[in-house]
Amino acid sequence: MRADARRNRERILVAARAVFAEHGIDAPMATVARRAGVGVATLYRRFPTRDDLVHAAFEDQLTACTRVLTEAVADPDPWHGFQRLVETVCRLQREERGFPAAFAAAFPDRSRERVRARAGAERQLMTLIRRAQAVGALRPDFHPSDLGVALLAHCGMVAALPADDAASRRLVAYFLEAFRAHPARSALPPPSALRLDAFPMAADGGRG
Repeated sequence: MRADARRNRERILVAARAVFAEHGIDAPMATVARRAGVGVATLYRRFPTRDDLVHAAFEDQLTACTRVLTEAVADPDPWHGFQRLVETVCRLQREERGFPAAFAAAFPDRSRERVRARAGAERQLMTLIRRAQAVGALRPDFHPSDLGVALLAHCGMVAALPADDAASRRLVAYFLEAFRAHPARSALPPPSALRLDAFPMAADGGRG
């Protein structure tokens, strides 16, 4: 790839991450092209479909999730592996606000390769859950969908408070505490500085 082509590609990916963070991964491709300062035709030559662009824009984050899941399953301490998985995915959500939607659509059912990748990830996650439950670390009634709900909740908090890392870390700690079979002995991370009067419902008296 020529140097100018590489620069165009990188500009497109930087613009895509910014646009997806602001407007979601369904934002018009033309908006991404304008932000990148390239023509729409140039964008489509590099990325023929939206899925191609989303995957390329968040390739590092998706690769990190795949890697940490594999490492979690291999960890001799299944709870440590599970905890690291949750913390890593939430950190990626916090650092790249467009990533949660890309993560949810990471393996759309449009190719055999992605179907196999998604099935493999689900098998690994179930293996990790069963191992953590077998050693009495994870609640016996924990269901994989509980993790999905937690990640969606964290995603919403990050969207509302993008600069509040303390709130993110404390919420993740609460999730992990709720998932544990037995209470932890360690203290929670420091609380957020968020004040109750900062909430919209407090500002308008709940009148909507």
